[in-house]
Amino acid sequence: MLNQLTVFIQNTEGRLAQLCRVLADNGINMHSLYVADTVDFGVARIFCDTPRAARKALNNAGFRVTVIPVIGVKVPNRKGGLADLLELIDSTGVNIEYGYCFSVNQEYAIDVLKVDDDHNDMEAILEKAGYELVKKEEIYQRD
Repeated sequence: MLNQLTVFIQNTEGRLAQLCRVLADNGINMHSLYVADTVDFGVARIFCDTPRAARKALNNAGFRVTVIPVIGVKVPNRKGGLADLLELIDSTGVNIEYGYCFSVNQEYAIDVLKVDDDHNDMEAILEKAGYELVKKEEIYQRD
């Protein structure tokens, strides 16, 4: 299980840049950023190298931050790789609340998933099916 930061941001000009500047000024590297918006606010989902330090820095800068447990799965970087993963999860009856992907290299992409079930159960199912999970040590610096 990995920790994703969910940051609520005002949907105003420059606010996302401010969020990124806070992280940069505190030496925090974002591996991925996913932003969804509504009329009044946005939600930034951040996968970074030091989630505890990032949360503290963002809170100190006035951002509202929550830490959400997610699963990181290495998926073959080929046509149908994501479809295969999602069909496996669907066959278990578990709902995916949301997800996003980022390509790491030619070999695999990392799919970050928030599921509505016990993450430990889902991780065991994925590993049994031959998927490699992203380990904390691969992503996080000493945090």
